[in-house]
Amino acid sequence: MSASTVRASDRAYQQLRDMLLDLRLSPGTVVNEQSLAEELEIGRMPVHEALARLANDGFLTVLPRRGTVVTAFTLNDVLDLFEAREAIECGSTHLAARRATDEDIAKLEKLVATADEARAAANTEDYLRADYEIHLSLVRMLKNSLLADTVDRLLMHNLRFWRFYFTSRTVQPTAMLGHDELLAGIRSRDGDKAERAMRQHISASRGMLQSLF
Repeated sequence: MSASTVRASDRAYQQLRDMLLDLRLSPGTVVNEQSLAEELEIGRMPVHEALARLANDGFLTVLPRRGTVVTAFTLNDVLDLFEAREAIECGSTHLAARRATDEDIAKLEKLVATADEARAAANTEDYLRADYEIHLSLVRMLKNSLLADTVDRLLMHNLRFWRFYFTSRTVQPTAMLGHDELLAGIRSRDGDKAERAMRQHISASRGMLQSLF
């Protein structure tokens, strides 16, 4: 495979993933490879390769005799997502609190402030983006690329789910959870406190999804 083909497939992957995350490709949509290639102005083979990667990531589902569809949300899938997040993020947050630098904490403070502003304005999109960055910044404090990649993928699925959730619901302030306890745990470099706050945060998020299903 030539370098140009690799670059084209990577570009197609990024663009298609963005379309999945912001719901331009909504859950249940049948994917038309040729149409997507024309829309992105990228060759069909790179798009084919990108779709295969996205299916491997869990964003797409290949159905026999029906083709490829955008993965829909089921209760079991979402519960699996929260279970995976709790298992991985709580431990990584414990480590992050112990390893956080002053620069890491300052960056986290800014992200939490951005999320709080979005909550006050009932701006779900800004809140969801800030929430994503908050959780990703915590694992990045560990300087562990394998762990960061794993958490990033989980957070992208989480972002797609909550965007879908908010499209069909009147926004309630309680639906956008705060991060004060989490920030306090990181500031004090208290691993147990930070882990406990993360567990409570994820548990509260899990509780809200019951209304969807």
